[in-house]
Amino acid sequence: MTQGDPAGIGPEIVLRALERAPLGSAARPLLVLERAALEPVAARVAPELIDRIVWLATRPRREELLALAPGALPAVDPVGARRAVTPGRSLAADAHGALAALDLAIDLALAGAVDAVVTAPVSKASIATHAAPGFVGHTDHLAARCGLERYGRDYLMAFLAPDLQVALATVHEPLTEAIARLEPGMLLEALACLDRHAGGRIALAGLNPHAGEGGLLGGDEPLRIAPAVERARAVGIDAHGPESADSLFARARRGEFDWVLALYHDQGLIAVKTAAFGLATNWTLGLPFVRTSVDHGTAFDLAGTGRADPGPLVAVLATTLDLLAGRLPRSRGAAPRPPRA
Repeated sequence: MTQGDPAGIGPEIVLRALERAPLGSAARPLLVLERAALEPVAARVAPELIDRIVWLATRPRREELLALAPGALPAVDPVGARRAVTPGRSLAADAHGALAALDLAIDLALAGAVDAVVTAPVSKASIATHAAPGFVGHTDHLAARCGLERYGRDYLMAFLAPDLQVALATVHEPLTEAIARLEPGMLLEALACLDRHAGGRIALAGLNPHAGEGGLLGGDEPLRIAPAVERARAVGIDAHGPESADSLFARARRGEFDWVLALYHDQGLIAVKTAAFGLATNWTLGLPFVRTSVDHGTAFDLAGTGRADPGPLVAVLATTLDLLAGRLPRSRGAAPRPPRA
């Protein structure tokens, strides 16, 4: 479990989620948090956890983690610097700390020390400004660190909600650029990725109102979107569409489709967050390990107040355990598939 931006609500929700949802024998959490961020927050919101925290070397081995006494809460400091964290204000040290925690967690997962990475929210702007120019979010950074291509890729950002499962063909980029990238080959790769890692009946959203209304409202659907569906079906993928986006998500919630592949960020995320804000899990398909996250941001306005809600992270932890056990994603038309090893 990473700290996210240490000036945000990440450290607080991590600790409070572990209070509310002790994992017991189901899994052992490993906290990747700066000591400078964790200890002051623990003293405020979870003092009973302080005595359970066991600080380990930066790169513990799996055997070392499994040998710890029951009830121990192992933690590693990705930075090791003595400093003060100012809640609600992300400075250069916070950006570097957030990225260091993420990179260390990725290293531990790639080394086999941990099975899953659960990330608290980061500030993209702060990291891009202070630590990694060009940083646009967890998903692309994770994929790059794991050697996956950004486009022509075998990874997707996806969201698991109680009655809606949505993946995104494009992620954090300006809408005009996202739309310009839409073409049959790229969409076919996204459909194939979603089929390979999740399966089931996949509906590809249309771009224009009413999916173009047969060409009356634009020619994107017949020229750029429908060919991807046709090619996907030709190789055995249960793909449908392009479907009118104004009703597609309601149809998926009723059970007509297992997955919606949205064309751009807000097309998918408005539906997910309207239907299940705080209950959805961000899941990165295609990585060599399970990676999940909450569906909200750093909430700098709540940082340090003790009022951050750990409920969304509690839901993410439960979903993560289901993914590790092969119980998700839910496919009404196909057997659930475990994540790829």
